[in-house]
Amino acid sequence: MSLKILYAGSPDAAAKSLEILFQNQGQYEIVGVLSNPPSAKGRHKDLIPTPVAAFALENNIPLYTPEHLDSAAREEIKSLSADLLVCFAYGHIFGPKFLATFPMGGINLHPSLLPKYRGCSPVNAAILNGDSKTAISIQTLSLKMDEGDILAQEIVPLKGDEKADELLNYCAQNGAKLIVDLLNKTSKDGKLPQGKAQTGEASYTGIISKEDGKINWTESAKVISAKVRAYYPEPGCWCLEKINNQESQLRILSAKVISDQDPLVKEYSSQEVGKVLAFIKAQGILIQTGDGLLCVSQLQRQGKKAMMYKDFMNGARDFIGSILL
Repeated sequence: MSLKILYAGSPDAAAKSLEILFQNQGQYEIVGVLSNPPSAKGRHKDLIPTPVAAFALENNIPLYTPEHLDSAAREEIKSLSADLLVCFAYGHIFGPKFLATFPMGGINLHPSLLPKYRGCSPVNAAILNGDSKTAISIQTLSLKMDEGDILAQEIVPLKGDEKADELLNYCAQNGAKLIVDLLNKTSKDGKLPQGKAQTGEASYTGIISKEDGKINWTESAKVISAKVRAYYPEPGCWCLEKINNQESQLRILSAKVISDQDPLVKEYSSQEVGKVLAFIKAQGILIQTGDGLLCVSQLQRQGKKAMMYKDFMNGARDFIGSILL
């Protein structure tokens, strides 16, 4: 049979997965795309489609962007006669009436080692917690969040220097390849393969806010470094600096921990947390934390463009010795 699928997703990573699925059509066909409605952005509040919606429009795939999956939306989707729903980061839980539209139900790409880190921010959680591994899980869609059976799973080792966007994009691309194999098999067999029930203790992740990215300099360099990577690029890690006696936001975009054995620790350590200690040309800007030194290599002042540390220091002569809040 030729499998007809509806793809549901919204952000950039989901668009990367959609592109791979689109390029590998043969035993299946993407008959429609479901995404969030366009959102107002920029100074003029122009309505901008999601990255997934933009890809659909560029490639002439029928696109649906309802505010709610109500009866009218369900009737529109039903007209596609799709066999299977394929989802990655659509942003909403599907109700029983919507899932009933698809004879084979639905599958979902979830970038975590399920049942660990169910919910909307599993990649960020894995980085924050310093996990040595995560996974790409393809699961059946259930009425409860991320509780479906596992159809395919690929372990992803973590080195400890991953940023959230890099890891999410990796999972998006490799997860799409798992889905392509699964769709081809399903098309051949006429049904989804038998899944395995999730085992182990479940944990849940929530929505990340801008306030989550506020740096507390009394925390350790290890914790702050993990937050910088986990919250990149959004919502981003930030603190406050005083410029001409006024507080201004400073984003920390890239940073690493200075090893306790590094001679820099003995040379520059201070009792004042948040103090900007030194500019090391070969490494970055040293900042004192509650435990250890953080070496910052990319920063962004409020209203300015992001800069590497050497360029930043060219215009921030009074930065060394300041106290970040």
